[in-house]
Amino acid sequence: NSTNAHDFISYTISKGYKIEAWEFGNELSGTGIGASVSADTYAKDVVKLNEIVDALYKNSNKKPSIMAPGGFFEQGWFAKLLKITGPGTLNTVSHHMYNLGAGVDHHLIEHILDPYYLSKVSKTFSSLSQTIQQNGPWASVWVEKSGGAFNSGGFHVSDTFVNSFWYLDQLGMAAAYNTKVYCRQTLVGGHYSLLNTTTFVPNPDYYSALLWHRLMGKTVLGVTTTASPYLRYYAHCSKGRAGITLLLINMSNNTDFIVKARSRSNLKQNLQQTSDGASSFVNSLKRSVSWIGSEVTDGSLFREEYHMSPKDGDLQSKTMLLNGIQLQLTEKEGIPNLQPIRSRLSSPLYISSLSISFIVFPNFDSPACA
Repeated sequence: NSTNAHDFISYTISKGYKIEAWEFGNELSGTGIGASVSADTYAKDVVKLNEIVDALYKNSNKKPSIMAPGGFFEQGWFAKLLKITGPGTLNTVSHHMYNLGAGVDHHLIEHILDPYYLSKVSKTFSSLSQTIQQNGPWASVWVEKSGGAFNSGGFHVSDTFVNSFWYLDQLGMAAAYNTKVYCRQTLVGGHYSLLNTTTFVPNPDYYSALLWHRLMGKTVLGVTTTASPYLRYYAHCSKGRAGITLLLINMSNNTDFIVKARSRSNLKQNLQQTSDGASSFVNSLKRSVSWIGSEVTDGSLFREEYHMSPKDGDLQSKTMLLNGIQLQLTEKEGIPNLQPIRSRLSSPLYISSLSISFIVFPNFDSPACA
């Protein structure tokens, strides 16, 4: 019975509300969470929803998107949904992700700092991407809800600095698999809240999200490395400006990295690894990173560095440092300036253990960013 949905959508139109998309149900796909709906039934209802939206918005300049199913990915169920709805019905395939497990798990921090554990979820991204290509290439992908650990996140974990290792890594991974939108659970509520639920002061993940939003453009660049798996790396064209932005996530608790850019005919840059502090360079641990593009190496040019670390070196601190400076609200309770440090391209780039860095190369010449 679609009467209630029809009346509700009609009401929002009468109030002049701007709706981005319509979707119904929550975590009913596949085996569901507590309840489920078959793909056949859900798909037929999506078709009906699209008919309602078409009729009610026929005089509107913009029709909201149709999204589905807002649940956990199961390949067969999602494939059937796309086949039955067909072209012109479903604009966005939405799915939920909580790959860290239950919030009460005492091993959350171990999972967050384990690159092999974090990489497991790439199978979901890959399989969903293939499912859409084969059954519904007209639809885009949203991660509609993700908070890392389910059941409100982990106490004194999800609202602390350490959670940003998972969060930024998954933003990078999602983008690499052509995810168009990533919705974080939550702004306010639960242990995974971006804002403190009592004071509304930003938790560390808020600043991680803000820097991602400001620096990382929509175009994802290919990058490969043979360096330690504990150094995670993602590269995008910079947002709203020339050059590229590199996200480096150092999950190692005892290894620093030196990343040095050089212009070469084969378009490679060196990635050199150090142990026991950046000063003790170990030649035997040299690695290489391959880039799409080349970098200008004029000694007068600069890069911009945003190094993120926890206060007092405590991974479970709720206070983030940016380039060694504590991030705290201004006197008028505004967001502080997130200023980078500027370094000459010819100088070494240090990535400390258990830290996260955004590095902007304004003069990096990548054909994909032209």
